[in-house]
Amino acid sequence: MRPRTFDEFVGQEHLIGPERPLRRAIDADHVPSLILWGPPGSGKTTLARLIAKRSNAYFAPLSAVSAGVAELRQLIADARGRREQQGQRTILFIDEIHRFNKAQQDVILPHVEDGVITLIGATTENPSFEVIGPLLSRTRVHTLKPLPPDLLRALVERALHDGERGLGGRRATVEADALDAIVVQSGGDARRALGTLESAVLAARGDEAVTATLVQEVVQRRLAHDKAGDSHYDTVSALIKSLRGSDPDAALYWLARMLEAGEDPLFVARRLVILAAEDVGLADPRALSVAVAAQHAVHLVGMPEGFLPLSEATLYLALAPKSNSALASYNRALADVQEHGALPVPLHLRNAPTGLMRELGYGAGYQYAHDYDGHVAPDQTYLPEALLGRRYYRAADTGEESRLSQGAAKGRSERSSTRGAESAERTERPASAPQPAARDRRPPPPDARPR
Repeated sequence: MRPRTFDEFVGQEHLIGPERPLRRAIDADHVPSLILWGPPGSGKTTLARLIAKRSNAYFAPLSAVSAGVAELRQLIADARGRREQQGQRTILFIDEIHRFNKAQQDVILPHVEDGVITLIGATTENPSFEVIGPLLSRTRVHTLKPLPPDLLRALVERALHDGERGLGGRRATVEADALDAIVVQSGGDARRALGTLESAVLAARGDEAVTATLVQEVVQRRLAHDKAGDSHYDTVSALIKSLRGSDPDAALYWLARMLEAGEDPLFVARRLVILAAEDVGLADPRALSVAVAAQHAVHLVGMPEGFLPLSEATLYLALAPKSNSALASYNRALADVQEHGALPVPLHLRNAPTGLMRELGYGAGYQYAHDYDGHVAPDQTYLPEALLGRRYYRAADTGEESRLSQGAAKGRSERSSTRGAESAERTERPASAPQPAARDRRPPPPDARPR
């Protein structure tokens, strides 16, 4: 049932519809090297074959799954000879080009550049990540889309009634609900839809009609989901963004999609733990405990029951107030670390376990916070001198964080006011005036580790 002409080809109107640039290039026989990027069963191989047929070029197909460098070099040598002796161009079609490593892609590069071959590569993975930059810059990337339900249904009905290449000779009866089930199960993949139709028709007994129940029995498969491909990252991205956006319904949908497709439940649990700290944070500190507990629970009970703690944690995280202060504050501190490098630790904050270190001033002037009202040493500083006054943490005014941050704000206020008063006192006091007693400038005991 592979389309033999553009009239039989369905879908991808954004690429090959009337007056589209690619269609004009095909009709004028000026197709450049290109990469066809799209999901399985969207028509990449068929489109490449139709392009070759329309251009009268020699079509040399190759699968990156099984081909090696030797076979690749031979095809290129044949293409060179064909051009020199017959004046015929060669379209080298490489299916699943993302499976070629860098060295194999390097072999193709010069021959694409000098026009020995016109490369058409097909891939289900993002070319930006899977195709080397120099080769990508010499090709045009065209994105194919999954086939919509109406076009899939048209393809299935065409195959059902086609007596030459389809199932028309069997005169099978397929109920409307069964057609709908085939379309839904195919997930936009024409190849899968046709395969499911064929299996269902062959499984029917005698004059038995193909029903939706029979289709489900024939399929017996999970949703399409490549745990190492784009769909993996796209789906988990949708889950995370739904949680961040506080949409429990969407979050549950994407969770169910991933688990039903066979995603590793512990991978999902780890993502929930990260989100609990990154996006809920101090707005609800319990969220991290809930996420970690869900991770342990999934590890303990496994699947299929593991969906329960994952669902509970997903709902909790979606409903919790949000704050990204942990991420934002860390990034502000990290920026200073990267800009200023390893600034020396102030002497009063250094560890002083030996007499020599104390003689060098390590720990001198350290103020033990618990000796003060509110457990805050009012004139103590903790940053390197070059960074005094920096404010990395900015509290979000949501949930528990607004209450938790009050302590930090009070400490900052007390330290700032005390330093301001001391600065004024030093300005007004004569140079010969005695220094005030420093009840708070006690170094730690000689045998103590830093507290």
